[in-house]
Amino acid sequence: RTEPILADAVANGRRYTLALEEMAAAEKLHGHISKSRDAEPYLDAIREAVAREAQGVSGAYKEGSGDGVRYTAFSRHAQLTQQTNAGIEASWRAVTRAKTDLKPDMATDVQLRQFRLAYDAIPWTQVERLAGRGNIARPALPAYSQFVERSGSGQEDLMRSFEELFTNPTARNVFSVALAAFIDIIVFLLAFAAGPYLHGEPGQRWYAAGAALDGLDSQVFARELLRKLRPGRQGLPQVEVAALAPGERQLCLLLANHGQAVLQEEEGRSYYLFDNETHRRLMESVSTPSLAFRATAPADAKS
Repeated sequence: RTEPILADAVANGRRYTLALEEMAAAEKLHGHISKSRDAEPYLDAIREAVAREAQGVSGAYKEGSGDGVRYTAFSRHAQLTQQTNAGIEASWRAVTRAKTDLKPDMATDVQLRQFRLAYDAIPWTQVERLAGRGNIARPALPAYSQFVERSGSGQEDLMRSFEELFTNPTARNVFSVALAAFIDIIVFLLAFAAGPYLHGEPGQRWYAAGAALDGLDSQVFARELLRKLRPGRQGLPQVEVAALAPGERQLCLLLANHGQAVLQEEEGRSYYLFDNETHRRLMESVSTPSLAFRATAPADAKS
């Protein structure tokens, strides 16, 4: 609402400036301009001011055409009106520029501050004179306290959301919390159900850890362990403890602790006796050779 008021004042100011310049030219040519009245309140007030100014020097200057007090007074008022109108026009452009420069992602306090700087510079007294309306209802600017400033982080947004939920609970807030909780529960259940598939079974992770200790690929590690297995009691595979590498020894300890292998003494030597399921998993782990497995030749083949 500020821009239309300023636009009217600027339009009237340009019209009044042109009229005063014409009055100055008519006064110089014909005279007696200040003795008549004007329909425009602004121009009528200037005619009266010029007439009062000329009364003090009525003996020095005769009424009529030619250079005199009235002619120069009209010219002076035309210049003053032009200068006043230029200031109002500058304020009009500043208000328009302030509104154009506003961006949706700009903080609220910055938006209000920039617009208020342009708004406070408006010469309202001169605007009322040129607009021909007294006591113009000036548009009220919004107060800072009526707007929430733009938050600086996601954590601040979360805190404000919880504050609004407890201080001013509405159906929208309750629905938002219920929806967020439902989504979190679904995501948790999906992650819990997919855990074994994403991370593998415990036995697979044990083989990978043992391979990392020996600095080998998992399939190469399983192959080397299989090459050390020998038939034991009741046909079960067994491996001598002295022949195990550090990673293989740690794997055997885990298998023994979980009941998948047994430590036995035979003829003064220690052996780990594996069950059939553990032996099967080792064989299946090398059934589809990987690139590292194919690129690594067995020790006896190299020799």
